[in-house]
Amino acid sequence: MSSKTLIIGSNSFSGAALCEHLLNQDRQVVGISRSAQPIAELLPYTNTVRGDFKFYQRDINKHLDLIEDLIDKEKPAYIYNFAAQSMVGQSWESPEDWFHTNTVSTVKLFNMLKEKEWLSRYIHISTPEVYGTCTGYISESTTYNPSTPYATSRAAADMSLKNFYDVYQLPFVSTRAANVYGAGQQLYRIIPKTIVCALLGKKLTLHGGGYSERSFIEISDVSSATQKIGELGELGQTYHISTKSTVSIRQLVRMICEQLSVDFGMLVEISDDRMGKDDAYLLDSSKLRNELAWRDKTTLEIGIAKTIAWVMDNLDTLSTQPLSYIHKK
Repeated sequence: MSSKTLIIGSNSFSGAALCEHLLNQDRQVVGISRSAQPIAELLPYTNTVRGDFKFYQRDINKHLDLIEDLIDKEKPAYIYNFAAQSMVGQSWESPEDWFHTNTVSTVKLFNMLKEKEWLSRYIHISTPEVYGTCTGYISESTTYNPSTPYATSRAAADMSLKNFYDVYQLPFVSTRAANVYGAGQQLYRIIPKTIVCALLGKKLTLHGGGYSERSFIEISDVSSATQKIGELGELGQTYHISTKSTVSIRQLVRMICEQLSVDFGMLVEISDDRMGKDDAYLLDSSKLRNELAWRDKTTLEIGIAKTIAWVMDNLDTLSTQPLSYIHKK
């Protein structure tokens, strides 16, 4: 069977990392993203000399017919979909944009893919935001309780995907990963933003004081898990990708400050919490660990050190990049 893979959202942090992960295995990979490819520092696969990679600038909101033509031409065995409007707080400002991409266009994609009888697997990249705040570790069968337009738009697509599986047998598996980080991540995310602010002497805003709790997982562990789920996971099932440890955002920033010998009090400023912010995401990843024998390998301390090294090695270029999310309709 062919192992050719098409990745929708290949310019995203996790999508680009999976491209690199597969290309290092000499795979054929086709990438699609709505934006032109960014700087090389944010695309780890640009340094990969193995594999066969082709990129096409396509937007699922505007070019679904062109995407279908490409899919029919390439006939990939695996299609991974990372494409989404992803910023949570900003989804309150124009929720219709989030629903357009994350629900309407994504369901149109499902409807198109159900006709591709040669497709081995569609791998849908979802989010733990659909659960809302977790009061304890939760399994994949936990009831959805989204608290933001972003989360609701993703939950609606997830439920629709289950419909397409039940009625049309669309061969999907789904992933929900804890907070992902690592070299190559966009600078508006908390770990690279903290590092850049600390190195450049800028202030870092902690919403609500940074007391919300998260599990942070390094991107190489996420890529290995995503591939395992994509190729070996049980069809129709969802798998959590997470570490077994959690940390508050405040503790996380303190860890970065300690590694950089920067004073926490001088770095941070406190602001009000954003609307609908969930206190904790605590994902039980036992299903992935037990069924597919996956294990995370990178501790948070080592992962932060690797990310700091990446930022410092590329600081001249990264210092010119935006530290805040820029919304694209």
